Amino acid sequence: MILDTYAWVEFFKASKKGERVKDVLIKERCYTSVASLAEIVEWCLKNNLSHKIEEYIIKIKNGTIIIFLGDVISTLAGKLNYERKKISRDWGMVDSFILASANLNNLKILTGDKHFKDLSNVVML
Repeated sequence: MILDTYAWVEFFKASKKGERVKDVLIKERCYTSVASLAEIVEWCLKNNLSHKIEEYIIKIKNGTIIIFLGDVISTLAGKLNYERKKISRDWGMVDSFILASANLNNLKILTGDKHFKDLSNVVML
């Protein structure tokens, strides 16, 4: 299972959805795209949580396997981004990196992001 940024935010907020994320982290082998780290940093800064950035990044790195972006993932992400923007104009490139990482590693995506709801390899929170 690959956790997208939405799942991590819920986990750090300790919401009900975050409790579900915590259960998945305990029960399954989990992954995170390195692109999600940038989004977590941005989320922290937007929410006056700059003092938590290092702690959150360490938790992600210790709790999951980080999938780095190489040429294969990046190429697929570009193709996916082009196609997904036909469905949803506000689909983002980071979403494409996460989807490409999941597809190439045969992983399900744990998210609550509405952009992913039509995909078969997604588990919605």
